[in-house]
Amino acid sequence: MNSDSIVTAAKQILAEETALFTGQRPRSQEIFDAPSSGFFNQVPQYWMRDWPMPFPVVISKATGSEVWDVDGNHAIDFCLGDSGAMFGHGPQPILNALAGASTLGLTTMLPSKDLTAVGQLLRATFGMSMWQVTATASDANRFAFRVARAVTGRKKILVFDGCYHGAADEALVDLVDGQTVARNGLLGQAVNLAETTVCIPFNDVPALEAALKEGDIACVVAEPVMTNCGMILPLPGFHKTLRELTRSHGTLLHIDETHTISTGYGGYTKVHGLEPDIFVVGKPVGGGIPVAVWGMTDDVASGFDAVRAANTGTGHSGIGTTLSGSALQLACLKACLEEVMTPEAHNTMNRLADAVETGFSAAIKRHELPWHVGRVGARLEIVFSPHPLLNASEAHEAANPTIQKALHTAFLNLGYLVTPFHNMVLVAPTTSEENVAGLVASFEKILDRMTKAA
Repeated sequence: MNSDSIVTAAKQILAEETALFTGQRPRSQEIFDAPSSGFFNQVPQYWMRDWPMPFPVVISKATGSEVWDVDGNHAIDFCLGDSGAMFGHGPQPILNALAGASTLGLTTMLPSKDLTAVGQLLRATFGMSMWQVTATASDANRFAFRVARAVTGRKKILVFDGCYHGAADEALVDLVDGQTVARNGLLGQAVNLAETTVCIPFNDVPALEAALKEGDIACVVAEPVMTNCGMILPLPGFHKTLRELTRSHGTLLHIDETHTISTGYGGYTKVHGLEPDIFVVGKPVGGGIPVAVWGMTDDVASGFDAVRAANTGTGHSGIGTTLSGSALQLACLKACLEEVMTPEAHNTMNRLADAVETGFSAAIKRHELPWHVGRVGARLEIVFSPHPLLNASEAHEAANPTIQKALHTAFLNLGYLVTPFHNMVLVAPTTSEENVAGLVASFEKILDRMTKAA
């Protein structure tokens, strides 16, 4: 199938679906055509305007794997807040924890009665020895970077080109002509990030070894599978080599499971036996409330303690925020780890994701498209390349915004919401077999239109 003809067909579908989308959502459009909310760009966070649709859908209700908008449109949710609601919207144990916390006080800047239970659950689930709580994974990464630099006495972190580590400045870089530069979209950046960060391609062992030999890398921070610029899986043996090289060069290994927690119980780290020095997970770990956690080994924790004691002797280290570690967060962490983020839930998610992968792959093959399905557990992505991607350069080359927007808008008009980034599909334990069958049938229907028009 000629790629140019597919893009032409996608443009036609996008125009048709955009008109349909607009016609079905007059109330959402009214909010943005005649703004009166007082919010910048009429959204609580401006990047909500970056969805591949004419204007954001205003949601009136979300429960389980379903969402409704203010115009009464209903959709099965395979976006799930891009992992924030990975186990479904409003799990009952989380709602119970919220109700209970509301009668006992939400935040005191002191530990709550759930402290020991949550610490033990974190150790049992993810395997790290010592834990801290933050409001977001961006905060967790930011604080962990600082600890890594303090413990090692080194200045720089190493990231992989195309990575996703939230809003931590040091990780918001790209590799351009062999140089580490701030991303174009990073506003107000005052520091040359090449002074703080080394950026190399994922899966590139020689580049990794060369960077570590310089002796100035405090930590390597890595998603086990890259998910931000396209789904990029590690080559066989890459993580083993990464661990060996970081140890041999005195560099800490920091694994960020912000997205790859979809792999299975305990995340990619537990499923595949990784051995990080620092571990971060956010988004779904509290069932949808703003909370993230970061763990460290005993060695990192003792090093952190020694540096802190030598410099301040108190908590004034620039690490932590007033609302982090609140009674509300601990109550929801306890409920999520005990009753929501369970092995059984992950088994259900992966079983249903198997069906999505099988259905999508069959549809791609049937329509003779040079695409494939990338997957890490219950997170899947339609990749516009016939072969798995090795690095960000290949991911950028494979990306096609026109096809992506056409698929996204057509899916939504058929009643299925997927992520605004690369049309990733997230499967929750609240997703049903009927939901999966409908999603696959919708994909088949869209590809029929696209290939017949090509």
